[in-house]
Amino acid sequence: MTNKPKIIVLDDDPTGSQTVHSCLLLTRWDVDTLRLGLQDDSPIFFVLTNTRSLPPEKAASITKEVCQNLKQAMSGVGKDEEGQEDTVTRGHGDAGNFSSSLQAAKKGEVLIVSRSDSTLRGHYPVETDVIAQELGPFDAHFLIPAFFEGGRITRDSIHYLIIDGVPTPVHETEFARDSVFSYHYSYLPKYVEEKTQGRITADSVERFLLSDIRAGSLERLLQLTHNQCAVVDGETQADLNRFAQDVLAAASQGKRFLFRSAASILTALAALPPQPIAAENMSQYVRGGKPGAVIVGSHVKKTTQQLEVLLQQEGTKGVEVNVTRLVDDVANESDTLLAEVLDDVRTAHNAGKTPVIYTSRQELTFKDVKTRLQFGLKVSGLLMDILRGLPSDIGFLISKGGITSNDALSTGLALTSARLLGQILAGCSMVITPSDHPQFPNLPVVLFPGNVGDADALAIIYKRLSRQIQGEDS
Repeated sequence: MTNKPKIIVLDDDPTGSQTVHSCLLLTRWDVDTLRLGLQDDSPIFFVLTNTRSLPPEKAASITKEVCQNLKQAMSGVGKDEEGQEDTVTRGHGDAGNFSSSLQAAKKGEVLIVSRSDSTLRGHYPVETDVIAQELGPFDAHFLIPAFFEGGRITRDSIHYLIIDGVPTPVHETEFARDSVFSYHYSYLPKYVEEKTQGRITADSVERFLLSDIRAGSLERLLQLTHNQCAVVDGETQADLNRFAQDVLAAASQGKRFLFRSAASILTALAALPPQPIAAENMSQYVRGGKPGAVIVGSHVKKTTQQLEVLLQQEGTKGVEVNVTRLVDDVANESDTLLAEVLDDVRTAHNAGKTPVIYTSRQELTFKDVKTRLQFGLKVSGLLMDILRGLPSDIGFLISKGGITSNDALSTGLALTSARLLGQILAGCSMVITPSDHPQFPNLPVVLFPGNVGDADALAIIYKRLSRQIQGEDS
């Protein structure tokens, strides 16, 4: 391998870019759009599949479609319609970088990452099975759920969430009781056995412990074959940086690996320099120093705590979306609710305030998972109608919740791709819309996962983006 491999991330919601910057997030995965990612100068790009919000059959179908289009994009990349070499396509990047990046892809010099939740929710092993079938064979697939910025570490193959400074096994948290993706084990080999329904037994899982990683794992990596399942510890970023060095060295010797991971291993594999503009200075992206808007779709306990603190901040105005009104499928109820919410939003905006639009906090119960997911799609559709109805001169947008953020980019803003600016707070990405966007040009959009940050995190982001506004008023 003469070129550093291109890192292709299939992200099951749009928050996996929460530790990197300056790369492309793709909300579509047709061949031409995937080529944009392959030819981009950044060593990494993300395909936002949003499969965590979908039933497993649909998640498998979308993953298969992405993989098949990727194969076509990589095999035909750099060629014109007649199959002749063509290093000048669509003006992205210079010819040298373009050629280097795409030649690496054509040779198969890529790393495929199935990025998912750092609290172990998501369609595993559905997605990795499809990727292995379509893009394999792989020598191994690694589970690496550590996400240090969010307080997720893995020690002795047990995955922990740090709560108030105390490492808590994730199976003891609310995330393990998720109504769609529940599980019973923090010990990752047992988690694998549970999720694969015994197809991969716990004792057959390779374990890369902290001592192994810190001593160096290259020789062991070179011995892995037949898509061996392995779980990887990580207590600090330095641990995964070391492991990534060994992974890249093994890949350079022909080993093919697949990753099921949270965000921190991506930091290690991409090895990017610091982001261009520091988090505390990102208010300079705010359009005209104007108030923004916040949309909160996530309903986990942490989000509710953050919402309560945000609504106490000067300059905010809460606008509740009572989604219980959508349960009974009353005719035109969604349209009525939309009109009421947008009226409240306009009133707040005209008063110089930032409307905080949030779904009602009551946890609803449904007869089965399919019904719950269908209701979630209905709620998301309403939130996206609200987004499209926002005043066109808002200064910024904060989207709270992974699924909400994906829908905001792909549906509400109808973006094919977005450029990631960096992180405004640990684990919280900011992207910017294109300058030719028909409704919200050059709008900074914060993608804030539902399960990240302490109680003050949402308020901190709001205050960072409102700095210019407050400065002008003082």
